[in-house]
Amino acid sequence: MTLTEILHDISEALEAKSGEDIITLDLRNKGSLADAFILVTGNSEVHMKTLTETAEEILDKSGRKCRIEGSESSNWRLLDGGDVVVHVFSHKGREFYRLERLWEE
Repeated sequence: MTLTEILHDISEALEAKSGEDIITLDLRNKGSLADAFILVTGNSEVHMKTLTETAEEILDKSGRKCRIEGSESSNWRLLDGGDVVVHVFSHKGREFYRLERLWEE
């Protein structure tokens, strides 16, 4: 599965699970550790768990075994799939970390 395909599949699945403010950042020319970030906001801890599980399932199906950081956090969960990293935030966590602004600069 290509990078474009996996980003599309994850974004669509997160949208289908009512993820909010889904943003994909292409980092291939930024010299980062990953080729792309996907950022999504959940409405509650249960919703964040659902979004995390959804992204993990797609990463696994694509052959990208992921490591999850912050699985118990109520503000930010990170799924490291190697070339693709998915960030699942609460509203409070998204506002605090502002990753899209950091990486877009």
